[in-house]
Amino acid sequence: MLAGYRRALRFLAPYWPRLVFVLVVGAVATSFSLVQPYISKLLIDEALVKRNLPMLLGVSGLMVLATVGSFVLNILSSYQYVRVSAQVLFDMRLALYRHLQTLSPRFWARSRLGDVVSRINNDIAEVQRISADSLLSILSNIVFLAGSAGIMTALNPRVFLLSADVIPVSIWALRHYQQRLAGRVREVREQSAAIGSFLLETLLGIRLVATSTAEEREVTRFQAHNQRFLDALMRMQLTSFLAGAVPGTVLTLATAALFLYGGKLVIDGTLTTGSLVALMAYHMRLLAPIQNLMSLYTNLVSGGVSLARVWELFDTPAEVVERPEARAPELMRGEIEFDRVSFRYGADAVLQNLSFRVPAGTILSILGPSGAGKSTIADLLVRFYDPDEGAVRIDGHDLRDLTIGRLRRAVVLLDQSPYLFHASIRENLLYARPEATMDQVVAACQAAAIHERILALPQGYETIIAERGQTLSAGERQRVALARALLAEPRVLVLDEPTSALDEANERAIVDTLSRVLAGRTAILITHRPSLARVAHQTLFLSPAAVPNQASA
Repeated sequence: MLAGYRRALRFLAPYWPRLVFVLVVGAVATSFSLVQPYISKLLIDEALVKRNLPMLLGVSGLMVLATVGSFVLNILSSYQYVRVSAQVLFDMRLALYRHLQTLSPRFWARSRLGDVVSRINNDIAEVQRISADSLLSILSNIVFLAGSAGIMTALNPRVFLLSADVIPVSIWALRHYQQRLAGRVREVREQSAAIGSFLLETLLGIRLVATSTAEEREVTRFQAHNQRFLDALMRMQLTSFLAGAVPGTVLTLATAALFLYGGKLVIDGTLTTGSLVALMAYHMRLLAPIQNLMSLYTNLVSGGVSLARVWELFDTPAEVVERPEARAPELMRGEIEFDRVSFRYGADAVLQNLSFRVPAGTILSILGPSGAGKSTIADLLVRFYDPDEGAVRIDGHDLRDLTIGRLRRAVVLLDQSPYLFHASIRENLLYARPEATMDQVVAACQAAAIHERILALPQGYETIIAERGQTLSAGERQRVALARALLAEPRVLVLDEPTSALDEANERAIVDTLSRVLAGRTAILITHRPSLARVAHQTLFLSPAAVPNQASA
């Protein structure tokens, strides 16, 4: 657990001056609270028992000053600490989001999206809640505990020892239950993530659920997920309750013994009434920081589990890493070369010793059945992956020698299932090139033969389309995505199965559009449909064993 928190210190480093300020103010605020029971002793022994009115007024004023000072400083330190902790956790969430953007499709293929979202959202939020509610309290409770022990020792060492005797027993009981608690917390986190994954999968596939009349089946599955979460939650709550209640009960038993022993000392005349009141007040407050620290430890265990789940994502290495010496050439012609490229998914060979060359301004169609490695070629061209052997080059430059940003501005991939955001058509188009003018947007749409259709929509380019573009037909989504790709003005355009979801009429329309917009541009058309090959200058056939035939004109 401590290792996870130590790793988080790097996110605290930029804020250390503000944290020092918060800690100093918090310590001073705790000191104000610490003197209040001793002021009660002065009130009884020096003012009330001696019937000293000036002392009564002075002690009363001192108590008001201590109370107000503690109140103001606590507000100041708590406000600043919550602000800093929120910024630190935002930095952590942002760093994780940046890291997730570097991970390859292989990671996303084996990961549950709901679990990833749960970690970046719920787990980091849990760490933020604990850091905001708990970590500042640790300082104040430790300061108060140490101060109370010192003052009680000065007032009467034997009474303090009686009060403190049960602390080791309470800590032992706490540790006994805390060892079980971490496993319970992780179980709750995993069940919560499972619910998130279930909801994402079934809501994204709601059309299939409805057409399969599977509503009740999915409700039953949802109930089962919720029941497993509830069972895990109740096990965690029971363990958490025992972790706090058993030590707290042991500590409270000390109060009765303290009343008995301290009262006898007052009767014997060896302890003043004011001292007993102060000792009892410190004793009661001594229990509070110990119980609070026990509760805080429980929270820290919970936060440690959440942090561990976050570090698991941070520790997932990126398969594609930009070299420090990578270059970003200004001018690129768009000549593509695969030089004896081999690539494997795990133990499965997808491409073996593949070589071909596409001159700048040439259109190459790649044909072959499913599983032959056509989409893998697309992923290699935009460096979602690097080849296991051989090299992929553009204009003679190994892609690994180019900055990733420069490469992906030069080579644009149009997926077979293009993604459109829940936003206006204009915003979706500008995603590829935010600085583009409206005239450039319209020109790209005209080139993709979608401009007239957009104008026919209720709000034209400002029409909001549903998530994943469900408002539009498959052909319209393809054309909008093509316009977005053209707006980026790439040197190389890679189209992965651009007509896979289209009927014959729409496929012919897209083919006619491609033959017009790809003129003079380097393009890779990846498909299993021979009809696309007629717009290409070269054709490459891939077999399932990834051994290509020679490219043909």
